[in-house]
Amino acid sequence: MIAELTSQLRRDEGEKLHAYQDHLGYWTIGVGRLIDRAKGGGISRAESAMLLANDIDETMRELLRRAPWIGTLSYPRQGVLINMAFQMGVDGLLGFKHTLKMIEQGEYEKAADAMLNSKWAQQTPNRAYRLSRQMRLDEWQ
Repeated sequence: MIAELTSQLRRDEGEKLHAYQDHLGYWTIGVGRLIDRAKGGGISRAESAMLLANDIDETMRELLRRAPWIGTLSYPRQGVLINMAFQMGVDGLLGFKHTLKMIEQGEYEKAADAMLNSKWAQQTPNRAYRLSRQMRLDEWQ
C-alpha cells in the first residue's frame, strides 16, 4: 500500500526539491509538505537532523574530492574546513588558497592567523575566532 500511495501522492501533489508557493500561496517543499510557518508548517527536529547529516556528508565528500589531502588532517582540523565549506560553499573555502596551503604544509599557527585576517572573519568574527582557535589548538571548540 505504501508504494502505491507514494506514487499516487507524487502524481497528484507533484514533487519539487526546493521551496515553492502552492496554489494557495503557502510555502511548500517536496511532495506537498507545508513549511509555511504562518500556517503551522515546518519540519521536525528529526527531519532537521537528517537534512544536516546529509548536508555534512555531501559537503565532506565534495571537499575531499576536490582537496583529498584534507582527509589526512586530524578530525578537529578537518572539522574547521568542513564548517567553513558548509558556511560559504566548497568553492568559497577553496578560495582561501594561501591559508589552505599553510594547512596542507602543517603551518597551523600561520593558517589560524590568516583565517582571522580575512573578509570572512570580519563578516562572522565569533565563528572565525572559534574555528581559528580549533585550527591552532587541534581541539574541538
